[in-house]
Amino acid sequence: MRVNVSFATGLAPKVAGTRSFRDTDRRDIEDELIAASNWPQGPGFTPRGMTDRAGVRALDVALLGIPRLLSMIANSGGLTGAPFGNPQGPGKPQEPENEVEDFPVMWAAPETTARTLPWQLDPARQPKGHRTELVLTDRRLVILGVDSMGGLAPAQELWSLPRKDVVGAEQLKFSEGAADVRLRFTDGSWARLKVGDAAKLTGRLSGARRPVTEADVTPQQRARIHALMTDPPLSVPRSVGTVLPVEEAPELELLTSDVLAVHLRVPLANNTRQTITRYLDPFGTDVAPEDENR
Repeated sequence: MRVNVSFATGLAPKVAGTRSFRDTDRRDIEDELIAASNWPQGPGFTPRGMTDRAGVRALDVALLGIPRLLSMIANSGGLTGAPFGNPQGPGKPQEPENEVEDFPVMWAAPETTARTLPWQLDPARQPKGHRTELVLTDRRLVILGVDSMGGLAPAQELWSLPRKDVVGAEQLKFSEGAADVRLRFTDGSWARLKVGDAAKLTGRLSGARRPVTEADVTPQQRARIHALMTDPPLSVPRSVGTVLPVEEAPELELLTSDVLAVHLRVPLANNTRQTITRYLDPFGTDVAPEDENR
């Protein structure tokens, strides 16, 4: 699998728009990363005061409300597949010390794996016109640097790790669109990342999801897949572009509950593709994500 990835960003008013880098005593290690790993200078981490927090709440309503509204419009015809993330709010913090009072995206003692992650993952340091992507193979976890401006330069491998050195992957609900994942490494360090498909990554790493082909699914599921390709359940605002016929075969994953996840990439007239996901039971019936213990 290959998805967009970056260090996560705080949501709670005190830490909104920021992130911190900590050792296991909660000391700030950003200067150590700059000195030892050649990270560029960054904005640093400063918790917001009460006046700043009020401004963040207003900004959240003004900005986050727009994609949530568009998401609900685009997803009105189905269970999942909203192009702008989960329209639901992030809910309550699971770890106030790491999500409200502080927001570490790296928790790492000296000479541990998390400290080796590339600085390009930091949205505050990422070069203009570039993005980072995560690739998970049978053997490795890889971070790529990609030219997001449509250039012809190939993706650059920035970092890699044997898959066996990832000992845990947890989807963190207190995040915009439930997109945050905590990766735990064998040496006890961890990183909090914003991932393009958090459920897929955690499922693949835990073994709860495995890729399959049409030959592995039931006839009813196969019929439903073809119906989705013929008439994708996606409507978008006119400004985004009209929906074009689907020609690319969907990505299929089988979950431990025998539910099939169908990831369909729908082309739009503005030369982009929108991925929608449907979950099918063995009889080809749509089920909600929560019904199959996503």
